[in-house]
Amino acid sequence: MKSAGNPLPQVSQNELQAMAYSDALTGLGNRYRLRDKVRLLAAERAQDPAPFTICIANLDGFKPINDLFGAEAGDEILCQVAHRLKACIPDGATVTRHDGDEFAFILPLVFERIGAERIGQMIKDVLSAPYDLGDRNVRLSASFGFAIYPFAGEDFEELLKSAETALYRSKRRGRGQITVYSREIAQEMKRATQLEQALRNAIIADAVDVHFQPIVRISDGGVVGFEALARWIDADLGFVSPAVFVPLAEERGFIDALSETLLRKAAEAALSWPRELFLSFNLSSAQLMDPGTTETILATLARVGLDPYRLELEITETAVMTSADTAQRIITDLRQQGVRISLDDFGTGQSSLGRLRDFTFDKVKIDRAFVSRITTDRASEHIVKAIIAMCDGLNLAVVAEGIEEKADADKLNELGCAMGQGYYYGRPADSAATLRYLQEHYRDFMTIERA
Repeated sequence: MKSAGNPLPQVSQNELQAMAYSDALTGLGNRYRLRDKVRLLAAERAQDPAPFTICIANLDGFKPINDLFGAEAGDEILCQVAHRLKACIPDGATVTRHDGDEFAFILPLVFERIGAERIGQMIKDVLSAPYDLGDRNVRLSASFGFAIYPFAGEDFEELLKSAETALYRSKRRGRGQITVYSREIAQEMKRATQLEQALRNAIIADAVDVHFQPIVRISDGGVVGFEALARWIDADLGFVSPAVFVPLAEERGFIDALSETLLRKAAEAALSWPRELFLSFNLSSAQLMDPGTTETILATLARVGLDPYRLELEITETAVMTSADTAQRIITDLRQQGVRISLDDFGTGQSSLGRLRDFTFDKVKIDRAFVSRITTDRASEHIVKAIIAMCDGLNLAVVAEGIEEKADADKLNELGCAMGQGYYYGRPADSAATLRYLQEHYRDFMTIERA
């Protein structure tokens, strides 16, 4: 028996195909349309391979806005992005929604790197204007990865992979970056991936070590504490600078595992020092964005058995400002448990005085850029003198970094700087060498009675 209801509307084959090749939200083409257009263009130019370019653009910071204002607001932004892109792309170009907050372009008349970068800058400027959400405006930036046929690949999959590699490098460099794929970039990314895997394996194998550099009283050279510094020597790669592998761990999202390993090792070593000596340890910007950082640090100290009052955490102004509210809570919670907080690299940020007003610190470390020139550059001397006087007025302890000559130490002592560190007092050394250092120096110079 047939249904008496209205018959279902008939959908033509062309309409079905159009739906399969379209993004329902924005009305742009989707990945399938991108694929087919690239393949068609490559086939047309196969005999005489005139270049063309594809690009992937990713919206920076879209997820936090989506989380904060809701999926409906996020969809509205994506539709506004699509509208802007359709209006600004060159004649003959195609724009598609690639995936989530990513959009892709086919640029048939862009033949080389400079042209790609010029188009990228134009689109970046268009996307950076405020987005209207009715009762509020929001701003976004975008990162770009370009791949030029046939140099970056002769088929769709290879071209797409090259564009994604270029985009990934842009994201690593920060927001709003533009990268055009090259073999050098591919090699750079391959090395970074190999380094990442080696570092992950080293963390699992407990092969990343900690060295310690003494922090002393400048007046008599007495040791008051040590700064923990990461060191990694790989069997194949040799010595890898922490300036390379620590940022890599941040970028690839496993800085927590690395930091927890280093803090555990540093705290275990500190147990064998005189109890009045403190351990200074660096926190990354990623950790100051993670509300779980406080619990992780305190749990590590508890497992090892190191008193939180012996720990001093060094943070930079840049790290504090990455997520100021979360950083403020972490700093407050840790200080309540007895952990001291030191502002590192003071004087190199854009608004360090504001940070001293807005956050509660226990100590300031004067950057080596000023200390290294204190005896030869009058401006550096006056800057250091002013920092010491200001910190004295704010009841903040001061450490001068990068002391390499006796003349530097004498000048700092004359200016009233209480503490310092640098090669003049000792280079970073492993835990065994640090104990030998203490046996030689602590007995002779330290005047504080053992608890």
